Amino acid sequence: MVFNPPSWVPKLPFDPPDSIPIGEFWHNERYGRHPLDKSLNAFTCGVTGKAYSNDEMKERYELLARALSKRLGWRVNEETPWDKVVGVFSFNSIDYIMATFAVHRLSGIATPANAMYSSSELEYQLKASGAKALITCAPLLDTALKAAKAVGIPEDKVFLNEGAWESQKLPFKTLNELIEEGQALPELEPLHWSKGQGARQVAYLCFSSGTSGLPKAVMIAHQNVIANMMQIRWHESVGRELKGVSTQTVLGLLPMSHIYGLVVVSLAGMYRGDSVIVLPRFELQPLLETIQRFKINFLYLVPPIIIQLLRNPEICSKYDLSSVRHIFTGAAPLGAETHEDVLKSFPGWNIAQGYGMTETSTVALSSSEHDIVIGTSGSLVPSTRAKIIGEDGHEITEYGKRGELYIQSPSVTLGYLNNEKATAEAYIHDEDGRWIRTGDVAVVTKNEAGNEHFAIVDRMKELIKTKGHQVAPAELEAHLLSHPAVNDCTVIPVPDESAGEVPKAFVVKSAAYQSKSDEETAREICKHVEDHKARYKWLKGGVEFIDVVPKSPSGKILRRLLKDRESEKRRKAGAKL
Repeated sequence: MVFNPPSWVPKLPFDPPDSIPIGEFWHNERYGRHPLDKSLNAFTCGVTGKAYSNDEMKERYELLARALSKRLGWRVNEETPWDKVVGVFSFNSIDYIMATFAVHRLSGIATPANAMYSSSELEYQLKASGAKALITCAPLLDTALKAAKAVGIPEDKVFLNEGAWESQKLPFKTLNELIEEGQALPELEPLHWSKGQGARQVAYLCFSSGTSGLPKAVMIAHQNVIANMMQIRWHESVGRELKGVSTQTVLGLLPMSHIYGLVVVSLAGMYRGDSVIVLPRFELQPLLETIQRFKINFLYLVPPIIIQLLRNPEICSKYDLSSVRHIFTGAAPLGAETHEDVLKSFPGWNIAQGYGMTETSTVALSSSEHDIVIGTSGSLVPSTRAKIIGEDGHEITEYGKRGELYIQSPSVTLGYLNNEKATAEAYIHDEDGRWIRTGDVAVVTKNEAGNEHFAIVDRMKELIKTKGHQVAPAELEAHLLSHPAVNDCTVIPVPDESAGEVPKAFVVKSAAYQSKSDEETAREICKHVEDHKARYKWLKGGVEFIDVVPKSPSGKILRRLLKDRESEKRRKAGAKL
């Protein structure tokens, strides 16, 4: 059975345009954006209060594009987009999205990188994407320079994004300085895109672990993002209209390098005419101060931050949070108990969750404010279809039965860069069209109104979700095997109240370390990870030594056996799962 959006979900008023870049679509009222003269400032810094209107943002990216064109020797309608790839490795700022639009203005590609990356992780992304230049920020400069040097990006092609952090004079051009340079440069020629180029041309290379394996570069076309901006706007329009809401002030805390912060919060927010209040990182009290100061209405969060709010009622009570009316959560499932605790602790708030992935340019399922079923991720957004496929490979035609979720949408991306095998495994073609295999197990139910809601109940893929970040066991296993103490290993998720899940390693100790104590060896192994990987990838679940890693006859690691063993161990210990 193929599932469609509920009857209340409006159809898109027109097909997502396929021949223009995101920046042109966002700023043009003929494409359904909220009227510019009735829109709020696009971005406001939650620390300094500095703000840019939509028109100011457009002017800034045009000027920045001029300067980048001159400094990098790139011409608007010359070279290929793959010759003009720019890495963006920075904390959130009011210029983050603007910088990516400047790259698009040159018909280039932006590849946002997680600000928590180590130099080796950033190096991997820059090399895999073929980046020729890098935009970073002062707090991350040392890491950025190590990675840039390793992939051959010269220092005169490293630029600084300025934001709500301590500024210092550094021998690198800032975006503001480049924008000043652009004022003295001639206008760039218009982009000359052929029909359908926006559907084929990559706008963002965002890295995802997909359904398995090491991080892969997801090729996200301009039309993919445009489609999801439209889907989010019109899906939300029903609930907003019922609540009498036109525009609102929303929280821009989630990393703009992550597809959730990039598309759902930032790009869709601008398109709807909302004002995004930007914070560079999560700290509880500054977050609460920002909500109070800017009277934020709509909080985009992830479950670990929601849990922090619940655990600190004394701190929350010191701030006026009465402006908040709604929370939207994603990146990891929110438990029904936590959902209900929010309603009890913050009676004036509503809360809903959605579901998406990098490969769908974000949102495929979302809960409207007027149609929330606790414990689910809501219903399909406009122009989206879904199937549930059972273990036997057949479509499930009954409600309440588990199976892998397949999604079909104009937001489904082009595939993985230079990885035909992974693309063929994840992007499926059948008689009903092209689908993305999500690797997630879902159940479909009907509520009292007859609307279908999807609950994500498990993952077929091996990803570990830590505070909304993806951790690929294969990546950690490969790194662990480089340590002399590790003869063989595997990594599984274990539950953690604050992070959702954290990685735990099962290690077969090498002969050279047999005489060393388990405690000493475990410390060495953990440090080996901490020295080379982002904090969310650290082995917070610990290291346990085993005699052999369970594997199938073909050599596939049987992680499920260790997950079951770990669950039973915790159950006996009385741990709350």
